Amino acid sequence: MSHKPIKKAVFPVAGLGTRFLPATKAIPKELLPIVDRPLIQYAVDEAREAGIEQMIFVTGRGKTAIIEHFDMAFELESTMSERGKSLGVLEPTRATPGDIIAVRQQVPLGLGHAIWCARAIVGDEPFAIFLPDELMVAREGGTGCMKQMVETYQELGGNLISVLEVPQEQVSSYGVIDPGPSQGAITEVRGLVEKPPVAAAPSNKIVSGRYILQPEVMRVLETQGKGAGGEIQLTDAMAQMIGRQPFHAVTFDGTRYDCGSKIGFVEATLALALARPDMGGDVREMVQRLLA
Repeated sequence: MSHKPIKKAVFPVAGLGTRFLPATKAIPKELLPIVDRPLIQYAVDEAREAGIEQMIFVTGRGKTAIIEHFDMAFELESTMSERGKSLGVLEPTRATPGDIIAVRQQVPLGLGHAIWCARAIVGDEPFAIFLPDELMVAREGGTGCMKQMVETYQELGGNLISVLEVPQEQVSSYGVIDPGPSQGAITEVRGLVEKPPVAAAPSNKIVSGRYILQPEVMRVLETQGKGAGGEIQLTDAMAQMIGRQPFHAVTFDGTRYDCGSKIGFVEATLALALARPDMGGDVREMVQRLLA
């Protein structure tokens, strides 16, 4: 059976980034760099690898720099060209005209509300969602998280979420799945609960920032009330889709870094720097010197 291809992705980037103040007072947290690429660039690169063509940014006040990052910087490029410098480093930041779209979330009513703000652009097509705070790094020689999910979607259709296992005591910080039968990296999803008490969590498999959803979720979000934290939760809307459409979880074959936390951000920076052939050796020596 063929399924509608995934060509659109929604990036909810309207958050205030308060955990990283004062760094995020004037700079969107999505533009904070992991080594030399901002977080949002990693997510967009992952989307492109998966064959996604249209990037939909759900922004808020003070977030226009995210859109500008993917614009052509004429003065910068002209100056670099005049000085004989390669423009290759800027290539990933260039978007095909019309493939970057911004919509505004005027009030911070939660992740579900942010996704609903993109309903007119998504239309009647299945779409992906990326939470840029979740940095998903492929294994060496492997493929990115969304590409793994798209390959599974082409086989199964329906709705898909990425999951990973965490220690049981951490589950109350995340959306958690009630798992059904598993086959390899694929698990049937029987239920979803947002930030459950540890004792009530149906598993230790948490939703980890990547989604492929059918457009019907927008109709659910249209009338959904507030959930955990007094916000309109995407998890609650997805839970209502279970039983109506196929719903599966894909365990990502790679490494995930929670860059919404300072420790996770530092860990990601260090891990990616160590993996770089142009600096890994120097960084390793630096770390050993600091630990001595």
